[in-house]
Amino acid sequence: MNGEEIIDRDAGDSANKEPGTEPGVSKQTVNEVSEKECQHIGNIDASSVNVEPESKDSTTANTSLAAATTSSADNDSCEKEQTCEQTLMDTDQSNVVATPPEPIPIKIIYNKKKYEHIADLNSTILDLKQDIEKLTGVPVATQKVMFKGSTQNDQTLKQLKVSKSSNKFMVIGSTMNDLLKVAAAPDPKSVSSLADNTAAVSSKEPLCKQTAHKKVLDKHGKPEDVASGIKGSSVPLPPTPLSGMYNKYGGKTRLTFKLDQDELWIGTKERTQKIKMGSIKDVVSQPIEGHEEYHLLGLQLGPTEASKYWIYWVPAQYINAIKDTILGKWGSL
Repeated sequence: MNGEEIIDRDAGDSANKEPGTEPGVSKQTVNEVSEKECQHIGNIDASSVNVEPESKDSTTANTSLAAATTSSADNDSCEKEQTCEQTLMDTDQSNVVATPPEPIPIKIIYNKKKYEHIADLNSTILDLKQDIEKLTGVPVATQKVMFKGSTQNDQTLKQLKVSKSSNKFMVIGSTMNDLLKVAAAPDPKSVSSLADNTAAVSSKEPLCKQTAHKKVLDKHGKPEDVASGIKGSSVPLPPTPLSGMYNKYGGKTRLTFKLDQDELWIGTKERTQKIKMGSIKDVVSQPIEGHEEYHLLGLQLGPTEASKYWIYWVPAQYINAIKDTILGKWGSL
């Protein structure tokens, strides 16, 4: 046996040896080491691959926290914006400069009497009415102030173009004393006198035959567009204004009952007069002879006979309803 054969045999023997047969190393020790290495590698793989997902409660909590954070940020932003807006408004208000008064002399005509007055061009008609009440005693609620026609409470004198050369105001209305005189109950001594006067009035010729009313009726005749009248009938007021009638000037007239405002509106082509029903002291009427389905109606707007507002060709079926609405059920008896 030469040297090469010895080397080959030793190499073959070494290759055929099982693990653990080396000197000083048992087979059991090798197996234990292999198992530990495998277990360690498996743990590493598992820790790098198997990531446990977040629980549903955790996700909800995170979402709620994010929403709360966003809402808080929005609220903070809104509060800052509101604070800025309020600051700007306060600044604007602090910079507002009051309009300086612009005095102007005006003339107030009431009951044929002239009053000189200094007014402010920036004041309203309502402000002027309060001054007029102090000058004339006519309550604001009963005043009708005219300046080149009717006026509105919220109009200023500047808007009406009042000037030194155009400064005359006309006032229509009754003083409190006049209203109290009309409203005062008759004293017992005057009852018999009142009865005598009533009898005298009853014995007079019918209203439609009196000169003033006869002229109006003869001149203007029966209106073509007046509503149909019904003799001997009594019905409630219609929901629409009563129209087709005319006043003593022949001007078309309509009556609108504003029950929610306790007002009667007398409308003509020129203007609409708004009257508190409580200021109307009496309502009189008589049939028009030959046309008894229509009445001649008088509204007592002031203390004298001249202050009656006459309306012609009022349909008879509405007369009682008109009296009841204006005077009340008992006042119309």
